[in-house]
Amino acid sequence: MMDNLRTAANGPVLKIVLAIIILTFLVTGLTGYLSSESGSYAAKVNGQTISRAQLEQAFQQDKYALQERLGDQFSTLLSDEQRLQDLRRQSLERLINSTLIEQYTHKLGLSASDEQVAQEIRNLPFLLTDGKFDNSKYQDYLNRLAYSNLSADNFAEQIRQDLINRQLMQVLTGSEIALPTEIKQDAALALQERTVRFATLELKSIEAQQKVTDEELKNYYGANSKHFTMPEKVKISYIKMDAADELKNITISDADIDKYYKSNLSKYTKPEQKKYSFIQQDSDSAAKSVLDELKKGADFSQLATEKSTDKFSAQKGGDLGWMEDKSLPEQIKLANLTEKGQFSNVIKLSNGYAIFRLDNIEPQVVKPLADVSLEIEKIVKQEKAVDTFFALQRKVSDAATNDNESLAAAEKAAGYKAVTTDWFDREHVPADINFGQVIQAIFSGNLMDDKGSTGTNSDVISVEGDRAFIVRIDDVKPEAVQPFEQVKTEVAELVKRQKAEKQLQVESEKLLAALKEGKSESALKDEGIHFDQPTVIKRLSQTSQATDVAFTLPHPKDGKVEYGLAQDGFGNAVFIQLDKVVPGSITNEQLKEVMVGYQYQTGNTMLESLMMNLRDKADIKFGQIE
Repeated sequence: MMDNLRTAANGPVLKIVLAIIILTFLVTGLTGYLSSESGSYAAKVNGQTISRAQLEQAFQQDKYALQERLGDQFSTLLSDEQRLQDLRRQSLERLINSTLIEQYTHKLGLSASDEQVAQEIRNLPFLLTDGKFDNSKYQDYLNRLAYSNLSADNFAEQIRQDLINRQLMQVLTGSEIALPTEIKQDAALALQERTVRFATLELKSIEAQQKVTDEELKNYYGANSKHFTMPEKVKISYIKMDAADELKNITISDADIDKYYKSNLSKYTKPEQKKYSFIQQDSDSAAKSVLDELKKGADFSQLATEKSTDKFSAQKGGDLGWMEDKSLPEQIKLANLTEKGQFSNVIKLSNGYAIFRLDNIEPQVVKPLADVSLEIEKIVKQEKAVDTFFALQRKVSDAATNDNESLAAAEKAAGYKAVTTDWFDREHVPADINFGQVIQAIFSGNLMDDKGSTGTNSDVISVEGDRAFIVRIDDVKPEAVQPFEQVKTEVAELVKRQKAEKQLQVESEKLLAALKEGKSESALKDEGIHFDQPTVIKRLSQTSQATDVAFTLPHPKDGKVEYGLAQDGFGNAVFIQLDKVVPGSITNEQLKEVMVGYQYQTGNTMLESLMMNLRDKADIKFGQIE
């Protein structure tokens, strides 16, 4: 089988694939084990149907996985119809991809045994408790997906295909992407060390020597006047409303707490829970035989261990764990068990026949009001504060609209005095109003036009943190070019720097040439600079231009050093003297790690290439996905 796979790996489909990392198709489901819906499908892949039922199952599994990851934030996603539609489309795309891989591995004759599947399920992290397989978690997982018709057999087939996928990946990634000698050569470069010395010719020292004339300054100002523009500025008045201020004035009575408690009793109620066990058999006759033994007094748990065809629950005497009525699978509901120790008649399953037993009952528990009153008080107080805050916003908004000539009426309605600012521009907004929505209303709304302030009040502007503003622009200073005399000092600094940069370039190149000619001592002394003490640098830890340049210099030969020139972040010229180069080395253990990382990185890129290749050659037809 593996020989066939290696042969196929060299075929035209996978010529471009050097390595592929683990495919994560576990929660998306595969198509081979479910029947298609006649006349209705989500997609067809090379003639193989992905039914709408399969898509719904994959969608529900994806939602379950997302809920486990997002926790309380999951409810936000449920309320967003567009995000749910996007998630459904992503589920279909994963089904299509997994179907293509399934078809390809099927051509190669790959397989996984029942024992391999069982062992893989026992090792799934989300089904473990304290490092051991937890059947109650397994059953809970299946129960939560029961409404999408996922059975233990379906789940096992998903695992089987995942194992087959890994066989494909292991063979392909087992092919060496790069020879060890090549990786050692790359490592020798990557881990190389260089001994260097640096000398710096500072820009500011040259800049201090520069002289400028008024004519030079005026010429520069005339050519670059747009760079000396003073931005548009405003003065505004605003009223700030804060929900936190309303919270301080809210009082809650015992009657309010009692009313909320009674209206939301389900929040403080732990529903009744029931613990079940079952014995599964392949045929109706076998199940009836087990039922006869139970009626004669046989031990249910012992029979489940000895005879149940569901090997996972059988390990725990048929234990299915605790369940609430609302999450019961339909088959257990049909058993209609109401008393502890009661067992059912034979119930038909999708994959066999079963007898269920009600093992135990934990009654419903309601938290006393006294235990949750403080929690409820906070909730009710917050709700009242929010209601009061929104009522205040409506009141202030109406006042600001009805009296649009000033904020006087809005001040009276709010119970706050308006705040008046000094001049500010878009880039220097006072901290109290520095919110995107407020800035947008001031500088891009209808509060001013090309003539200045429109003299109107804004609508209520709500921002994060339960705060809101009413804004009015009092005065506007349009954008304008600053007069030459006002910016003369700034212009002088710019002109001096420009002249210094040109002089520094000429002098540093002349000095570099002198260094290469062997005049290092006299050349440096003339400029009043010197090389620092030797420093050992490594290629992988460098970020500056000077060290980057140092690694481009040729190796010193015959005891002669090499010189280079770079620039630092302050515009200074940095001279580099390369004294010695030491090649990097790598241990065999490190070599193994590097090769794995190399395969992993390359595999990430190549996985997309494989899927694109398979999809390009596939006949994919889309049906109805809603």
